[in-house]
Amino acid sequence: MGMKIAAAMAAVLFTVCGLSYWYYQSSQATIATLRENNAQLEVAVDTAEASINSLQADMAKFAEANSALQKQLQQAEAYGDELQEKLRRHDLTALALRKPKLLEGKMNGATANLWRELEEVTGGDGSQPLPKWLQSDSEGTGNQDSDQNREDSSATGGETQASTTD
Repeated sequence: MGMKIAAAMAAVLFTVCGLSYWYYQSSQATIATLRENNAQLEVAVDTAEASINSLQADMAKFAEANSALQKQLQQAEAYGDELQEKLRRHDLTALALRKPKLLEGKMNGATANLWRELEEVTGGDGSQPLPKWLQSDSEGTGNQDSDQNREDSSATGGETQASTTD
């Protein structure tokens, strides 16, 4: 009977050793998987933090750009109000009836300058020649203000005022 007990004890010991080995191997595999997952999570956290920092920097830039645009909008609105006030002060209809050639020339010159500025703003060089309809003709309907010298008449306010001499 001693042999049977020894054989049973050996079988139990062998089973316990086998289970211990299996548990150790399983634990090591689980630990390796957890380490890999932890490394991936650390990379994800670093990426998320970098994204947050980038978004915060972008938000600051956008706020600054928005502030600048708001200021420009206010300036544009003030300029629009100024132009509306100038139009209210000047009776362009009366001037057009009294001196149509003068007004036509000034309007054509201002239009030509506006188109040149638009061309410059959109990437051109603003040096396109005047269209034929804006060039001086024998009747003098063209505008001396619309020549190629590109002097900015808006610096003095660009107001159209009626003169008493013709």
